[in-house]
Amino acid sequence: MKATANIMVLLVEDNMDIAATVSDYLTIEGVECDHAYDGETAYQMALTGEYDVILLDLMLPFRDGISICKALRDEGVDTPVLMLTARDTLDDKIEGFHAGADDYLVKPFALEELLLRTRVLSRRRSGEVKRFALGDLSIDFENRSVIRAGKNINVSPTGWTILEVLAQNSPRVVTRSRLSMALWQGDPPDTNALKTHLYKLRHRIDKPFEQNLIHTIPGQGVALRE
Repeated sequence: MKATANIMVLLVEDNMDIAATVSDYLTIEGVECDHAYDGETAYQMALTGEYDVILLDLMLPFRDGISICKALRDEGVDTPVLMLTARDTLDDKIEGFHAGADDYLVKPFALEELLLRTRVLSRRRSGEVKRFALGDLSIDFENRSVIRAGKNINVSPTGWTILEVLAQNSPRVVTRSRLSMALWQGDPPDTNALKTHLYKLRHRIDKPFEQNLIHTIPGQGVALRE
């Protein structure tokens, strides 16, 4: 494994061979990947999922990529969309961008280029944000510093990864499996590892203060919210 999976993508591709190749490659490179085969399933997953990037084919069963992208933008979903298609004319690209796409990659493409574009897009909504504030909590991503109620808080590297993922998705719930993937590629050193690190992070972020900001949502995961 080459990297920790801080990026979660939804791959929408009806060609199972292409989907398997792309998914396997992204996973090896540390990108967690969900897959949707048809347009309607993809739309529902994009509405309810917690994705950093959507890799969207245009020609799909039941619903095409252009209409999916338009509908997501109409619903206020701001997840970056990278369109994947064999249609390479300028008019095709203009149509995609007008629908709300952020980038456009013509098939066949190099997997290395797909990975690069995915990583760049994943920072468009999260990594470009240098600071995060919630109540009296302030996180400086660039300088890797945490302040609450005017006090500097020291956080371990593992705790920082958890806090970063939670902040990037706040106030949405982050599943434990995604946190585990971000930390250990989904293969934690023991069954209680995540629980232990969450306890230590809460001890630093919440325990000295009246209001808890790290919340366990039973049956769903963990959220950073007031």
